[in-house]
Amino acid sequence: MKKLLKLSIPCIAAMFIVALAANIAMAQDPGIVTSNKPGWHKIGEIKADFKQENESIVVMGADKFKSIKLKVTDAPINIESVTVYYESGATEQLSVRNELKAGAETRTIDLKNKDQDLKKVVFNYRTLPNRKDEKAHVELYGLK
Repeated sequence: MKKLLKLSIPCIAAMFIVALAANIAMAQDPGIVTSNKPGWHKIGEIKADFKQENESIVVMGADKFKSIKLKVTDAPINIESVTVYYESGATEQLSVRNELKAGAETRTIDLKNKDQDLKKVVFNYRTLPNRKDEKAHVELYGLK
């Protein structure tokens, strides 16, 4: 019985960690960047929800960027603002105020703390009505 109990505790702990990771992954896909090559890199993406008015993308990996931009497909959206969270604890609030049609992107937004690692990017938006109740697909890009 003791051997069974000793084996069960690590198994239960492992199952708990896997379940927790799955819940986090379903709630939000992290953006994982693996390259430090100069140029634009796709950091992550989300589907804008009609129920919420903000979304976040957690940034992992090679996460130092000079600039960012958002690209929208599938449906229009009004991006109000973007908040950049850095690993250091610093934040940067950026006003965007840009109504984007499907296929459009924001202007290039230069970051003040380009030498710091990004932790996550949160953007506030308003979903614009459309005939098919489609949700905007938003992609976040970073410039190295």
